[in-house]
Amino acid sequence: MKTEIIFVDKNVDEEENYAQAVEILRDGEIVAFPTETVYGLGADATNPEAVSKIFEAKGRPSDNPLIVHVDSKETALSYVQEVSPKALQCMDAFWPGALTLIMQAKPSRFASNVTANLDTVGIRVPNHPVALGLLRKLKLPLAAPSANTSGKPSPTLAEHVYHDMESRIPLILDGGATEIGIESTVLDMTSEPPVILRPGKISKEQIENVIGTVRSASENKNNVPKSPGMKYAHYAPTAPLYLIENEEGLIEKAIEHVQKKGKKVAVISATEYPTADFHFPLSMETLYASLRKCDSTDADLILASVEKNVQSSDALMNRLEKAADHKWFS
Repeated sequence: MKTEIIFVDKNVDEEENYAQAVEILRDGEIVAFPTETVYGLGADATNPEAVSKIFEAKGRPSDNPLIVHVDSKETALSYVQEVSPKALQCMDAFWPGALTLIMQAKPSRFASNVTANLDTVGIRVPNHPVALGLLRKLKLPLAAPSANTSGKPSPTLAEHVYHDMESRIPLILDGGATEIGIESTVLDMTSEPPVILRPGKISKEQIENVIGTVRSASENKNNVPKSPGMKYAHYAPTAPLYLIENEEGLIEKAIEHVQKKGKKVAVISATEYPTADFHFPLSMETLYASLRKCDSTDADLILASVEKNVQSSDALMNRLEKAADHKWFS
């Protein structure tokens, strides 16, 4: 399969930019497209055969539910039921935007492999002109996990998608770099109080300012996951990644220790360390791009600096812990 890239000007609503993507999606194939968070790999969420192609392209376990993207609050409400007043408040406050709400799905509206056979679905309205333009012209809900090989860093550029998905998918819509750089916050509205299953750009404090108390989920691999990012290793680069406290002396000693063994070390941090063989910036916006840049080097080991007293509920720390499989350098 040849993978084509179409450059889409996110500031211009041109019909031809979307016509090919709409045709492919309606034919039961998959298309990668930009959102404000990361690039998504989209398929018609009502078509189980189309959705299965997402799992095949990503190499993703089929017991991991997918987030559904729709073009508006009104469209979302046509697919879910038992919608609480708090859920409606969140829709009004944060949509379009980087908040996914877990709600009760209406029976038989989505393919069962979208929801991993659960009676709930994660749904959001993306805040990106290309994503919204595509959804409005398609007039179908799109199941769309991140457009990367399962377990690897999510793509924030079309070139990242092409690297992972060349010959696996027919089309990539290139809308430039994503704005936020990590996946959406996932909030389970079927619990009281609601529970953040995955932290993101929209914080616990922002949500509580709208609906009052919410809880943060503690990870329990024995529970059936209602959200992506809860069960399997994610975001990992090729070389082993270790977390390390952001203390200048400590990181310098770690670099020296690794290099004395004849190995090369890459450091991801907000502070540059000249003795490192490679250095890449660390922020929410640059994390995945930096992890992918590490893969383009011959680094034997990667150190990611972590500020003291940072909480696991912090979105950036959440992604770092998963990328490192909770390993700390010592």
